[in-house]
Amino acid sequence: MSDAWGALAENVAGHAENYIDGLTRLAGGEGGDAILPLLLVEVAQVSSAGAQLGASQDVILSGNWEPHLSEDPDVDAVRTALAERLGPVDDYAEVFDPYKDTSVTPYRLSDDLTAVAADLLHGLRHYQAGRPLEALWWWQYSYFNTWGNHAGAAMRALQALVAHTRLDVAEERTTV
Repeated sequence: MSDAWGALAENVAGHAENYIDGLTRLAGGEGGDAILPLLLVEVAQVSSAGAQLGASQDVILSGNWEPHLSEDPDVDAVRTALAERLGPVDDYAEVFDPYKDTSVTPYRLSDDLTAVAADLLHGLRHYQAGRPLEALWWWQYSYFNTWGNHAGAAMRALQALVAHTRLDVAEERTTV
């Protein structure tokens, strides 16, 4: 494995760990009323790592197969906690693929955020097992296939929510 691949794997692993830790803390109640902007920051930061994976040449595994891992950790408790914290803003609408499928699809922020976490966790398990190339392959493949879309959709929804909280203010009445 080249030094460049090793550096990229280390960088993405750091982003993955930070995202999973941040998401878990926010789901657990940290952040208080600032949950939306904090989630926006978490998604934007991990999306930066995804963009690096997208801009990199394809990672090809020797033998073109992924070594087996035991079952991935369940992220459903985080998803449920996020859904409870997000309440009425958990559901939103999104266009899944603006080039192939332009129909509006219902999404949930809690589902999107934990789908990203699940894919990152899977790659992180390869990385922690001393298989950084397998981790990179998984992160890159799943970025194009699943978590990149979920992160992008969640970022658009979170940005809209944060913008609404800042811009949709009641008009002040002035007396003449």
